[in-house]
Amino acid sequence: MEPMQDTRGQSSRDTACFRTRGLTKVYGSGASAVHALRGVDLEIPEGDLVVLLGPSGSGKSTLLNILGGLDRPTGGEFLFRGEDLTRASTRALTLYRRRHVGFVFQFYNLMPSLTARENVELVTEIAQNGLSAGEALELVGLEKRADHFPAELSGGEQQRVAIARAIAKRPEVMLCDEPTGALDSATGIRVLQALKTVNETLGATTIIITHNAGVADMAHRVITFSDGQVGNVRVNTERANPEDLAW
Repeated sequence: MEPMQDTRGQSSRDTACFRTRGLTKVYGSGASAVHALRGVDLEIPEGDLVVLLGPSGSGKSTLLNILGGLDRPTGGEFLFRGEDLTRASTRALTLYRRRHVGFVFQFYNLMPSLTARENVELVTEIAQNGLSAGEALELVGLEKRADHFPAELSGGEQQRVAIARAIAKRPEVMLCDEPTGALDSATGIRVLQALKTVNETLGATTIIITHNAGVADMAHRVITFSDGQVGNVRVNTERANPEDLAW
């Protein structure tokens, strides 16, 4: 497969950002094989903010890693904006991650010897059409903390720096694995407000894994996972603001 072309701006809200058909992922073989995904059929529209719910081991993170090009499926199809990435080369997946995807994880992975601004600049230096570090930090409400080191920031502020770092390359997809898992409710709400702002301001299709069912009320759609399969998909006709969520 040829390296992915930059399709920025070519999709509309009515276009599917992601489609999967019969997606499977098996770790190991024989009697000890673990079936992490068992035939996932899914469609995620462009620009949606999606919440993935489900117990530990249900396949949420495996799906997110495949959608982010960090892992490969065992079977089935995985399409990004109609382009089949199921059997993409390692180089094509690297370009896909670099050009299109921003990642946010539960643990912030900031460089302790760098300021907030410098942590974000690690991405801006390689971005093709990125935001400045100042712009990215302003989007998450941390422009006044730009010259502070991680040890001088709260957990919520460090997570928002991680979000700023992810959005600095102006990604079209934001993939967030338990971004509020290590935070208290008040701090978690600030992080969710930052993700909502990114979704609305940059138009990035945003997928959030969480164990907190209350977060689902802020999503365009909610996907519930169970035993490696999609159990239910719910579309919210009315969405709650992060500050109004029942934590």
